[in-house]
Amino acid sequence: MYTEFISSEGLIRDAAKSVLKLDIYEYERPVGIQIFGSEMESMLEATRTIENTNPDILDINFGCPVKKVTCKGAGAGILQDIPKMVRLTEAIVKETKLPVTVKTRLGWDDSTKFIVDTAERLQDVGIKAISIHGRTRKQMYKGEADWSLIGDVKNNARMFIPVFGNGDIDSPEKVVDMRAKYGVDGVMIGRASIGYPWVFNEIKHFMKTGEHLAEPTFMERLNMAKRHVDLAVKWKGERLGLVETRRHYGNYFKGIPNFKEFRIKLVTSDTQQELNDAFTEIENHFSTASSFA
Repeated sequence: MYTEFISSEGLIRDAAKSVLKLDIYEYERPVGIQIFGSEMESMLEATRTIENTNPDILDINFGCPVKKVTCKGAGAGILQDIPKMVRLTEAIVKETKLPVTVKTRLGWDDSTKFIVDTAERLQDVGIKAISIHGRTRKQMYKGEADWSLIGDVKNNARMFIPVFGNGDIDSPEKVVDMRAKYGVDGVMIGRASIGYPWVFNEIKHFMKTGEHLAEPTFMERLNMAKRHVDLAVKWKGERLGLVETRRHYGNYFKGIPNFKEFRIKLVTSDTQQELNDAFTEIENHFSTASSFA
């Protein structure tokens, strides 16, 4: 399990939002804390701060494609300067006793897909694993992820660290197919888990048995959405908890027929009481829909 990524600049300034992300609960272990940034001293200071919180892994995000991150040369922005990416990684590896891993993309654009060489260089400076999203930064999340280059990294004779693939994994069958076809050590799942945390157990069960678990019922979806909101508000307070969880609880009901008007109520609720009222209305309206997937 990894935390959401943390700005090194925000962390060293003791920004409340960034520091809060350092919270680790023992049941989450093994857990990694993920940071992003582009300035050497800020990243090293953030590394020292994170080490004191005692995670199991320190992960560097070199893959986020969001403009406000990349325009500062952080996240996937650093893919425009691979030598700097390597120098920064090497310095962090030397700074900490924690195992350091990297999450990145194939390259900045179609003309700079240097991931096979980049992965080698990052391995050579001491990272313990690499996760690769099968798109360039320019692609953002458009088109299909190209797993062939992820496979080229994994099957490079010089690579000996674990290689994890990421991108478009939304079913147990895809996990099995990608591992069989490209030999990756595992997969990372992002968007498919938004509003559907059951995806992880479904994949694990399928890999062990070849059988599908039953999909969650309507009431299981509703109860999980309510629990998710409660936990978020207890952790981050009402305003931040609701705002940051909005895209999740809106997706818990994806695929439910005639749900649009209720989804609008959910994502426009400004207080937890309003949201709870919306949940109650949903439960009353769909009380006979427990067979819905």
